[in-house]
Amino acid sequence: MEHFVVSARKYRPQTFKDVVGQSAITNTLLNAIENNHLAQALLFTGPRGVGKTTCARILAKMINQDGTQSEDEEYAFNIFELDAASNNSVDDIRNLTDQVRIPPQIGKYKVYIIDEVHMLSQAAFNAFLKTLEEPPKHCIFILATTEKHKIIPTILSRCQIFDFKRITVKDAKEYLQYIAEQQGVKAEDDALHIIAQKADGAMRDALSIFDRVVSFSGKDLTRKAVTENLNVLDYETYFKSTDLILNNKIPELLVHFNDVLSKGFDGHNFIAGLASHFRDLLVCKNPQTISLLEVGEQTQKKYEKQSIETSQEFLMKGIELANDCDFKYKTSKNQRLLVELCLMQLASITFRPEKKNNDHFIIPASYFKAKGIKPISLKKPEKVDSQDKSKTETAPVQVELVANEFVEMVQEIETPAIVKKRPEIILKSEKKRVSGLSLSSIKKKKEHHIKQLEVIIDENDLPKEDFTEEQMQHEWNSFVSRLKKKGKHNLASILSIDEPKLKENTIHLEFPNSTNKVEVERQQYELLAHLRKQLNNFDIKLSITVNEEKEKQYAYTSKEKFQKLMEKNPNIETLRKTFDLDV
Repeated sequence: MEHFVVSARKYRPQTFKDVVGQSAITNTLLNAIENNHLAQALLFTGPRGVGKTTCARILAKMINQDGTQSEDEEYAFNIFELDAASNNSVDDIRNLTDQVRIPPQIGKYKVYIIDEVHMLSQAAFNAFLKTLEEPPKHCIFILATTEKHKIIPTILSRCQIFDFKRITVKDAKEYLQYIAEQQGVKAEDDALHIIAQKADGAMRDALSIFDRVVSFSGKDLTRKAVTENLNVLDYETYFKSTDLILNNKIPELLVHFNDVLSKGFDGHNFIAGLASHFRDLLVCKNPQTISLLEVGEQTQKKYEKQSIETSQEFLMKGIELANDCDFKYKTSKNQRLLVELCLMQLASITFRPEKKNNDHFIIPASYFKAKGIKPISLKKPEKVDSQDKSKTETAPVQVELVANEFVEMVQEIETPAIVKKRPEIILKSEKKRVSGLSLSSIKKKKEHHIKQLEVIIDENDLPKEDFTEEQMQHEWNSFVSRLKKKGKHNLASILSIDEPKLKENTIHLEFPNSTNKVEVERQQYELLAHLRKQLNNFDIKLSITVNEEKEKQYAYTSKEKFQKLMEKNPNIETLRKTFDLDV
């Protein structure tokens, strides 16, 4: 069996030109070598797998070349690599400083590469200070670390610092394409993009993932094989989810989410990925920001197509809901329900009830004809001829009302004397026919029906019989008793605070505060309907005033009640003192 070398070692860059994504640093080092302007202490810092150690080895090799050697000539005797993670004591640094004094046997410089330098102890750092500040002319130190903040400032001040950046998805994808061509692997563009994104800016991780996926799928690297092997959700999952959300298909959306969970994916990753998907759709809506979309060409076309179907308001609201779910996920006790509620909210953003067909919710007139409900005679204004504007007479029309509650409301205000002759109602609307009312209007209060239908009752046909104040108070008390039977004790008690007084056709009431006034005014339609029907007079009106002085007459606390009793009978105070009672 032939020995296998991983791609991260096999394709490790041998020159600065081969280093991926660090052109600014490599160009600086090349110019420093050419101009003989290289510092004796360098610090390479940055994330893992971005080329720090590789650049240190290339630099150590290049500074010993004078143009007469071959490119593959070995300078192992001049390059010393020290792992500070396992050699972090003071004794290790003392051994290093002792070796520094010896000049190189081959070449001009001895290069010391100290990897993970932040792992050195405080004492080791202090022992290294003097040597790092004034090293011999033949010695160069290259320190590498992923955590620059852990290095003491005295070391940082003695080094020339180079900050390595993360490898972009584009650069990583292009290098993976080169590696695939070298190994004879046929790879899809989207598959390489997913590997580059999964690597999170580390080229070494990207090569390791590439080797794993190639071992799984062979020489044909597809997007499906990559997503299956890496256990990541591909773009198609989020494209389908967004289509279901835009079409308000909540049941299908929940089933789709269940399928995602059944494949072993986490709900947290799904909702976080959906937020990123909305972000990518938002990026596609502007040509200036479309370059921020890090996907393949085929997938980019799908994003552009779906971004046309979505509005900016929907995407902003969707990102807000998804991020809120992402924030609450770890602290939620029912995490699946949290994600499902978020998906239902997302599917309700574009829901418009008025777009639905409401024909099935309108009650036809034939239904009420079968129930024996007769139409009401209404009058509609005739169109006045422009030549003869003196015509203002109205012609009666038959309107079939489908609201049974409205018919009962009209019957309530009829008296026995006018049952045979229904009141004429004049419609302000210019529509020729009225087929029915929607259910929403039937549910509203009775007092608003006349205003909504814009009807005016002809006052000449309504009765206006005389009545006495005693008759009015009798019907008033009857209405209060009816309220108590219905359970409306609050309104009944308010109507019992003051005795109603009659002046002509107006009933006057006086309350101690405005709260009572507002409550009675809110329920006055039912009260007036009862009084007008029972007293057979439709000119009855209600006048309510507020007298704040009257509020002082009411006793609420125990002391106020005791004072009221004393005003009626002063002997109560003698009774209290005799038996030593408390108020």
